Amino acid sequence: MAYRSLREFLARLDEAGELVRISEPVDPVLEMAALADRAAKQGGPALLFERPGALPVAMNLFGTRRRTSWALSCDDFEQHADALRALLRTAPPQSFWDKLKMLPKLGKLAAMAPKHVSSGACQEIVDREPDLRTLPVLTTWPHDGGPFITLPQVITRDPETGIRNVGMYRLQVLGPRRLALHWQLHKTATAHYRAYQQRGERMPVAIALGGDPALTYCASAPLPPNVDEYLFAGFLRGASVHTVTGVATGLDVPADADLVIEGFVDTSAPLVREGPFGDHTGFYSLADDYPALDVVAITRRKDAVYPATVVGPPPVEDQWLGKATERMFLPLMQVVAPEIVDICMPVEGVFHNLCLVSIKKEHPGQAKKVIHGLWGSGQMAQTKTLVVFDDDVDVQDVPQAAWRAFANVDVKRDLVIADGPVDVLDHAAGGFAFGGKIGVDATRKWREEGGREWPEVCVHPPEVIARMDALYDRLVPGAAPLRRPRIAPPPAASWTPRRGGILQ
Repeated sequence: MAYRSLREFLARLDEAGELVRISEPVDPVLEMAALADRAAKQGGPALLFERPGALPVAMNLFGTRRRTSWALSCDDFEQHADALRALLRTAPPQSFWDKLKMLPKLGKLAAMAPKHVSSGACQEIVDREPDLRTLPVLTTWPHDGGPFITLPQVITRDPETGIRNVGMYRLQVLGPRRLALHWQLHKTATAHYRAYQQRGERMPVAIALGGDPALTYCASAPLPPNVDEYLFAGFLRGASVHTVTGVATGLDVPADADLVIEGFVDTSAPLVREGPFGDHTGFYSLADDYPALDVVAITRRKDAVYPATVVGPPPVEDQWLGKATERMFLPLMQVVAPEIVDICMPVEGVFHNLCLVSIKKEHPGQAKKVIHGLWGSGQMAQTKTLVVFDDDVDVQDVPQAAWRAFANVDVKRDLVIADGPVDVLDHAAGGFAFGGKIGVDATRKWREEGGREWPEVCVHPPEVIARMDALYDRLVPGAAPLRRPRIAPPPAASWTPRRGGILQ
């Protein structure tokens, strides 16, 4: 189902027992974050703070797989991955994104394209003399540089093409009408800023908060620069995103958003100091210089709810946003590298530090080919560690994957070390946004790769397991089922003698 407001999503959570309402006062400075952090780390409920000030605050909305799936209008986000695979198989263009752009032309999918409407709930109240200090903006960690908006949809537009981008960038409140915009080096909003700067023009920016949570997710999704996030949101929610023209900037904004902050960036003005900020890496990102937004208007619903999240040492709420991205973008990665069977980005790797990949290996050197291919693909270019396994390894079972990697790797033969772009938040990198990366070939080694005869994994026969599991359940009533690793027999080709690289 598509949600017409954030309150509609909260009502669903409330009915399912997934929401706790907090009526006693809790301070947006540190206290809300500490409570929400505990809820996220324990898989606890969503929280609605009803008395922080002018507006209620919703947190931990995406704090479990179940809630994240509901936020994306499905029972489980693997359903969206299946739908994307079906689209890849049926639409005629060669790339997924070409197909996504064709959605308005694909018959029944036409209703998913964004639709402009004349009015929306997000403009029920219009304040042209705004004061950001009236919003319950959180200070989440004790050494943060100030209060930060943490769950926004930041809307910008390419001045040349008019193509919209919606990104999720943290925003520091610097004063009653000023925000610092954390636009990282590799982000599309930064490219738009440079384009306006070259034209000598001020840059319009709109910041939407709330509305259907699918819109919030899409702001965080690593979509290519020319793919409209609200088109993707329409695909996920099965209904178009309605937009209205902003009251000050002329940018289209979600009609059902809870709040919209509008303003302009003076691209000729000096940058402002932003940060520090306790970030999703679990460490503080250091203060640095970024553009400033001069706010000229704030509009909102009469019943607006302010959404916020806490990022910090994992696990936190954003692990489920990352898991949804992992599952839904796997079909895209399989277009680039069809041999990929599965991927896993463990929460301990905070998205860009570690990616586990299983492949159907069919020739020597294939794991290293995949490593280099992924490092050349979109935001995967910033992945610091890539580990590639054979397809009999369940990369979602991280302990099993670690066992297999440590057993299978010869460090002189199987490591690929390279310099390249890394996430700007990687404090260990030798330079800003540039540093070393490592790829690990943890597959069975064929003889052309310097491998010897490779041993098999110890596995009980399935018929013995079935009989003994039944006996164990009788002997130990109430015992939990044993989750065994998925281990398949090795590919026949890995045992086949070879001469001159030709299978004999």
